[in-house]
Amino acid sequence: MRLGILFLKIAVIYFLIGVVMGLSMEILGDHRLSGAHAHINLVGWASMALFGVVYVLFPKSGETMLAKLHFWLHNISFPLFMLGLSFLLVGNTSLMFLLMIFPNVLVLGVLLFVINVFKNVKAGNVNQSIQKN
Repeated sequence: MRLGILFLKIAVIYFLIGVVMGLSMEILGDHRLSGAHAHINLVGWASMALFGVVYVLFPKSGETMLAKLHFWLHNISFPLFMLGLSFLLVGNTSLMFLLMIFPNVLVLGVLLFVINVFKNVKAGNVNQSIQKN
């Protein structure tokens, strides 16, 4: 369950970043970072929160090597992907190499999550403390 909680805590940080970023773009009237804003809200906040919920509801899936690899691949690749994307969106191509590597690493992490769900998320594996409530 620990990875599930970590995913949830990191997800709310991305939620805060996404909301502040959206508000800042609106106040400044500069929407060049809209693509990064959308990714932060969807891949950072929404997706990571859902990963966390799955790993909390199905704790056996959160204790696997697949989950650990998923966690690290996602949390290393996503910020570097967003850094590269943000630079590109404002017209700076100096970090383009980040966009050649880290979106692919992110997809690998998501693939591991999908495999983990199909292997380890089963009705009988639901968190017992949640089932009792």
